[in-house]
Amino acid sequence: MANSSSISEFLLLALADTRQLQLLHFWLLLGIYLAALLGNGLISTAVACDHRLHTPMYFFLLNLALLDLGCISTILPKAMANALWHTRHISYAGCAAQVFLFVFLLSAEYCLLTIMSYDRYVAICKPLHYGTLLGSRACATMAAAAWGTGVLSSMLHTANTFSLPLCQGNAVDQFFCEIPQILKLSCSKSYLREVGLIVISALLFFGCFAFILFSYVQIFRAVLRMPSEQGRHKAYSTCLPHLVVVSLFLSTVVFAYLKPFSISSPFLDLLVSFLYSVVPPTLNPIIYSMRNKEIKHVLSKVLQYALFQLQ
Repeated sequence: MANSSSISEFLLLALADTRQLQLLHFWLLLGIYLAALLGNGLISTAVACDHRLHTPMYFFLLNLALLDLGCISTILPKAMANALWHTRHISYAGCAAQVFLFVFLLSAEYCLLTIMSYDRYVAICKPLHYGTLLGSRACATMAAAAWGTGVLSSMLHTANTFSLPLCQGNAVDQFFCEIPQILKLSCSKSYLREVGLIVISALLFFGCFAFILFSYVQIFRAVLRMPSEQGRHKAYSTCLPHLVVVSLFLSTVVFAYLKPFSISSPFLDLLVSFLYSVVPPTLNPIIYSMRNKEIKHVLSKVLQYALFQLQ
């Protein structure tokens, strides 16, 4: 049996058995990665460059785009390299770094989505206090708290996971380093400390979920009391993208970690992990720009300027 002191690398799950399928997966992942980079990059550029988008809602959207860029860049480049070079290897340090960055970015994103629900709650339910409750200093503090919470959570989980003795080899049944898959390699009962941390994280997760749910109950109550149909439409149009993004994030993460063991299989685990780690960062820019006239207007100006520079 191997132990953690003798393991210098891990073997990730191969996406395909044949060379042709591996190359197909490489091009597919490359297309997804470039789409995510383009979408989140354009959102970041639009918010940063246009002073009309220097508001709390777009400030948090900028942070979300940066987190999505980091999240997908933590996972896909290594998966693409392994598919292209026909290998499964990742170093011990590389695996630890991937776990740290992924947990950090995922935790920070969930905290940020919770903060964004508060932003929408104040904008619709307490519009007269919006400038006071969500001033520039308050927004910066909340964003820093989200990033800081992600760092703290990731430090605890990563340090605890990689301090466990590993007795079940070094083959990870996933296309990236994921804590549940690494725990399967640990010695019996030695993983209970990490399980305790996961339980605490789950309680915080459901606490944030309860806050988001409460915020949207209050938002919908306020919207239904609006006398103007135009006002209701405007309120829904600003809340709907965030609600879709939260639903996509929560549904994929919850199913990934709480699905019944009876339906678990290597293919399903791979599919679900792909859904929660790759799909949200790719779709979030599309969701936010589809119904947002300000974003679409600024993006069209950015693209026109880029095309003018190329001519």
